[in-house]
Amino acid sequence: MHDQPDQLVALITGAGTGIGFEICRLLASQGVYVMLNDLDPLLTEKASQTINKAYPGFCKGCPGDAGDTDFIVQMVRETVREFGSLDLVVANAGITLFGEFLNYKEADFHKVMQLNLAGTFFLAQQASRQMIAQNRGGSLLFMSSVTGHQAHKNLAAYGMSKAALEMLAKTLVLELSPYKINVNTVAPGATITERTAQEAGYAETWSRITPMGRPARPQDIAEAVAFLVSPRARHITGQSLVIDGGWTATSPSPYT
Repeated sequence: MHDQPDQLVALITGAGTGIGFEICRLLASQGVYVMLNDLDPLLTEKASQTINKAYPGFCKGCPGDAGDTDFIVQMVRETVREFGSLDLVVANAGITLFGEFLNYKEADFHKVMQLNLAGTFFLAQQASRQMIAQNRGGSLLFMSSVTGHQAHKNLAAYGMSKAALEMLAKTLVLELSPYKINVNTVAPGATITERTAQEAGYAETWSRITPMGRPARPQDIAEAVAFLVSPRARHITGQSLVIDGGWTATSPSPYT
């Protein structure tokens, strides 16, 4: 365990690739100790090794299901055991299961809600308890989406879950502000990740319909997240920041 009482420690879920990984890498580059979680053990190990090559000793992996409440308890405990505290949490893990509303399967609905909502809710709960015990405040960051702001074809359940996270952040202002814990969300728009880069026409379509002329890169999201969980943003709470190159301002459909 690192004996660093003044050193910030972060826990980021769903961080083996994409936005989550970039958040971990950026925070580590800023001197924050990072617990990196992903469902895939191999991805978790590879990602944490990559970060440690650049910033030795700043990252540890914790593979497991971020939607499982028992695992969430273990993950928070392991973070504190490894680094001595828990100050920043980014609930990035989430799942998208496309489907028409009229034919959407109940099993898919529950799978989306378990990870996106229950996973975030109970991670925030466990982390907040730890932060309160430490008595030095902290920051929570939830990962929303532009689909929580604008209707998007075949994403009724996903969009619903993301809108709910923004309401959760607002509600937690009431309960967590007395403990100097701030809580915010970011809502990314189309972002080029390992997954979306494989989708035919994704970059071209979103470059055409995004006012800024391109989809986001993971770094675009990570820079905003790193600010919102930093001590510089402690007076910002209950807010949602849309990061989409202006897409929600005009909202042209990617399907036309």
